[in-house]
Amino acid sequence: MAPYVRTLAATAASLAVTAALTTTAATAAPTPSSPSPSSSAPARAAAACSANGFCEDFESQTGTVPSGRWTTSVANCSGTGTATVDATVAHGGTKSVRVTGRAGYCNHAFAGTSLSGVPGGSELYARFWVRHTTALPAQHVTFAALRDTNDGGKDLRMGGQNKALQWNRESDDATLPAQSPAGVALSTPLPVNTWTCLEFRLDRSAGRLDTWVNGSLITGLVVDGTPTQDVDQQWLARGGWRPAPTDLRLGWESYGEGDDTLWYDDVAVGTSRIGCG
Repeated sequence: MAPYVRTLAATAASLAVTAALTTTAATAAPTPSSPSPSSSAPARAAAACSANGFCEDFESQTGTVPSGRWTTSVANCSGTGTATVDATVAHGGTKSVRVTGRAGYCNHAFAGTSLSGVPGGSELYARFWVRHTTALPAQHVTFAALRDTNDGGKDLRMGGQNKALQWNRESDDATLPAQSPAGVALSTPLPVNTWTCLEFRLDRSAGRLDTWVNGSLITGLVVDGTPTQDVDQQWLARGGWRPAPTDLRLGWESYGEGDDTLWYDDVAVGTSRIGCG
């Protein structure tokens, strides 16, 4: 904007109007206010896309089937689970991916994307917002998975067991934390009916893993290279874990009980921490 200069007369007039408005506001009854969706949603969507790899707020989706960089997938068998674009529930903007998850392995459903466009290096960070309707069950479930080429193409899986968040390595069924009472107590449930920010960091060269929930590091969801009973001792028992993930899939997979409906939004992947802002 070009610089401008107000005249003294204009300034005085402006001050007079401001004083009059202030006096009127002071005598009027207070009225509660809140930001309108139309003004707050674009700000949230912009904040979601601060990664140096890729970000996705699903606003460019034009149909009900995830498209563009996203594809839907099931493994080995298919059932009643679905992954669709939803224009009724969103974290930022107006769209998200909705996963209708059903109990039983064959009812799994995921929306996934390749990680080929993420810059190289040892550090891989991911952030996504998730909302779901049903508390995590006692039996094992997965809601995010990464195919690991350094582990025979098996999945590194993020999900839940014993009603709390956990990581699971498909190749040997190792869990993080250990599923002892002490280990589970070092994790945390996934809140229902509210948007939750999940972040994780993979150090691909050192075999380390960190996990944050709404910005807080979760003690039981950390692999730091030093075996800790009830946390990563079991995970590190098989030496040489150096993950090389090739994709990120968001969805639902149940190995017993557990129906759930989930929404995913504001996904971001890069080589430095993205945060929940």
